[in-house]
Amino acid sequence: MSGELLIAQEKYLEAGIHIGTKIRTPDMIPFIYKARQDKLYVLDLKKLDERIRVAAKMIAQYPPESVMVVASRTYASNAASTFAKLTGVNIRKGRVIPGIFTNPVREDFTEPKLLIVSDPKGERQAVKEASVSGIPVIGLCDTDNSTKFIDWVVPCNNKGKKSLALIYYLLARETLKARGAISSDEQFTTPIEEFEEKASEFGEEAAEEGVEEEAK
Repeated sequence: MSGELLIAQEKYLEAGIHIGTKIRTPDMIPFIYKARQDKLYVLDLKKLDERIRVAAKMIAQYPPESVMVVASRTYASNAASTFAKLTGVNIRKGRVIPGIFTNPVREDFTEPKLLIVSDPKGERQAVKEASVSGIPVIGLCDTDNSTKFIDWVVPCNNKGKKSLALIYYLLARETLKARGAISSDEQFTTPIEEFEEKASEFGEEAAEEGVEEEAK
């Protein structure tokens, strides 16, 4: 199985990318592999991997300036920022103010053609406005997420810092490959450590809504 994955299976397991929460929504049932004895749900690694591949191909189809990634969580901030820097897409950190996609009179009004959300629960305002505006949404979805208004689900642990770092690392690498900017994994030289959280980088801008205890 490892040879078929974007990265060694051990790396996925070490990052806990497949470890969900103790809550399972009906929307996420197709992506769940099993429930552990401690009642945490485990996501299907193969489906997770496949959906990262497709998400990267989707992102590569759009001009970088027309794509926006949203990161309201502290742990998502640095990972998403590094992804944005490497791929040239726009980023919105912290709470999304109502009207950013729907109110043209706002100074920060923007009209992305594709939206990536790090947590549909914490970034529900962005997801809702994208739906109203007809903007397709790629969502990093944990076992406790609703996938309403999410056009492409990437099932994953969206609460752990190592998990988020690995997700955005792979999305960046695969997006650049899909664009033809690099032709192999070896040409992607940014270490995964660059995607991991940096102390005090995000500060008070982190959104309070939807933030739950990190999955262990």
